Amino acid sequence: MSTLEEHVDIGVPVDRAWAGLHRVEDYPRFVAGVRGATSGTGGRARLDVEAGGRARGLEAELSDRGDERVLEWHTTGAPDLMGSFSLLPIDRNHTRVQARIEYDPATIRETFGGPKGFAQANAIERIVRDDLEHLKEHLEQERQPGSGHG
Repeated sequence: MSTLEEHVDIGVPVDRAWAGLHRVEDYPRFVAGVRGATSGTGGRARLDVEAGGRARGLEAELSDRGDERVLEWHTTGAPDLMGSFSLLPIDRNHTRVQARIEYDPATIRETFGGPKGFAQANAIERIVRDDLEHLKEHLEQERQPGSGHG
């Protein structure tokens, strides 16, 4: 398994970032390739993903370590992926989001296509960095709760 860790600092309080990560239905707004997402009961989620010209559904289970502000996830079928998002308050209005993803490069290549070896690792790193930047933009552009934005 390969492990990828990336982080981004976001200009929102930790509670707002935490709530944003839990709105699975918003994932298509900031996760590359996710065309649809729904949350189910028992911490389950379904993501409709398009990558490498292929569309497929992924089922995942999400679990919280809320006291530590860690959201862990893993797929419940192929491909076998797992990871976590850890939120660390920097100050009252800024949060560091640390993403950790564990994956088998061969499985990713078989499932989604794409280049082999080093080029694929660079592509995955770039996608995760871009997704974190899109999460930052998404959360920072949201209006404050109670402002009339739904």
